[in-house]
Amino acid sequence: MDASANAPQVTNAAFSRIGEIIAAEGADKALRVSVLGGGCSGFQYKFELETPDARAEDDVALEQDGVTVLIDAVSLPFLSGAVIDFKRELIGSRFAVENPNASSTCGCGTSFSV
Repeated sequence: MDASANAPQVTNAAFSRIGEIIAAEGADKALRVSVLGGGCSGFQYKFELETPDARAEDDVALEQDGVTVLIDAVSLPFLSGAVIDFKRELIGSRFAVENPNASSTCGCGTSFSV
């Protein structure tokens, strides 16, 4: 499935960092971003590397410079209009999701409610 207008955006910084991680792994991988029930605010983001054959027919694939981010059909509505970024801060580096659908987030930034 092609990325739609409501699909999340992935920043250049995030694509670059994903590419670095995949290169270090030495294998053909894609980053899957999904939303799961749980966390301190009700939902949480999950980031995991998968082989390209794990791609489902209804996944949205966002691609840049040979790097792929996959989002499953169940998670897509929760991530509609979101921006997936990679942030380097004094306290550490992390993937971050700026999500307009989240009514609140927890302090760690990986859990949210709608």
